[in-house]
Amino acid sequence: MALQIANPVVVRKIEALARATGLSKTAAVENAVDRMLAEQNLGDQESVWEQFDAILAQLDQIPDLPTAFDPLEWDEHGLPR
Repeated sequence: MALQIANPVVVRKIEALARATGLSKTAAVENAVDRMLAEQNLGDQESVWEQFDAILAQLDQIPDLPTAFDPLEWDEHGLPR
């Protein structure tokens, strides 16, 4: 779907960005939007889950300490008593 920008100030900013970067106006807008999405963590949601999985994998590698204090008693099903 086409996008029409009616605000002449915004159009001038896009044109200036395109000239400064050597990109087309479309590419300049796409690059700016991609950067803002990345800053807001709204980009590729799959990569967010991949990062989350990577963090969990690192946590799984931390060995349990035999001297760790656990205030709860657990039954044979892994539930607190």
